[in-house]
Amino acid sequence: MFPADMAPEPMPMLYNAKTVEIKLDIEDGGQVVAWLAPAPGLTSDNPAPVAIFFHGNAEIIDHQHTVVEGYQRLGCAILLPEYRGYGRSDGKPSEEAIVGDAVRFCDELIKRPDVDSGRIVIHGRSLGGGPAAQLAARFPCKALILESTFSSAAAMAHKYGAPACLARNPFRTDRVLNTFDLPTLIFHGTRDDIIPVAHGRRLRDLARNGTYIEYDCKHNDFPGRDNEEAYWNEIAHFLSRTRVIEDSQP
Repeated sequence: MFPADMAPEPMPMLYNAKTVEIKLDIEDGGQVVAWLAPAPGLTSDNPAPVAIFFHGNAEIIDHQHTVVEGYQRLGCAILLPEYRGYGRSDGKPSEEAIVGDAVRFCDELIKRPDVDSGRIVIHGRSLGGGPAAQLAARFPCKALILESTFSSAAAMAHKYGAPACLARNPFRTDRVLNTFDLPTLIFHGTRDDIIPVAHGRRLRDLARNGTYIEYDCKHNDFPGRDNEEAYWNEIAHFLSRTRVIEDSQP
């Protein structure tokens, strides 16, 4: 579930000189870290919408350049919470810890005068879809994006021949989506070889206010060759429709 040892090493540089590092103490000692990459023109007089992005299980926040640049082009700041035990964060990862840390990071985020707390989108990729959905159920936001993620980690256990009850971090996204009317954009690859497309279609069927899009690709090459522009256009239109951003052009 959390192969932090497979993740790359932290990089020596942030995304740019204006990136803000947020640190929170954890109960067993040490700290967890998040980065806030600002939007162009973000000021206290002109606060920006914010995307909160959760990465996959063998990634770290240092290597999310495509996501950061994509959201900045849309005029959004982006908050990147790091999981416990990953990158610069101490501790051990778990569903409870990751979601709890995310709520605390969001509490710090909305104190800032240079971000618009009324225009927040939560985006999770692969494993990150689990904490993204759980956070959306606990923290006020305008929209949710789930990308190449599972209906639940418990359901994924069957792929490995284990009963769902043994999943210590079940991430029951399937039990969250039908509890709110939050606009939800769901992406999945038709040939996903890690999280089968059936999971994305299951989430599609459960979402009360969902938009579902498939691309002809696998998991690690999502959204697939020549689909990057279409992918960001879909996100731009979705965020415009949900009034997270004002302009639908990426």
